[in-house]
Amino acid sequence: MGLLAIALGIWTLRTGWVAPTVRRQVTRPKLHGLGALLAGTSVLLQSLFYFRILPRASWEVRFFGGNAFLFAGLLLIVLSQLLRPRQSPDHADPSSV
Repeated sequence: MGLLAIALGIWTLRTGWVAPTVRRQVTRPKLHGLGALLAGTSVLLQSLFYFRILPRASWEVRFFGGNAFLFAGLLLIVLSQLLRPRQSPDHADPSSV
């Protein structure tokens, strides 16, 4: 799951494409991609620590580090849906013309 989230995050950052299930809600695809990248990194690191592929770290580092990445990613995903879309200078407000 972590690799899938990382791949989707990188794809969104590079192309601006968002999965169809959240396309209506996402107003800032770059924030969404960065959030997916952070959340996927958290899941991947936790699984690598669990299966002892990475060197042993204390439980505090694994717990707080993993949660920091996960919550930062989730916060960015939520912000990508709540923030207003940016106004493009190419599309001026018709009432101001």
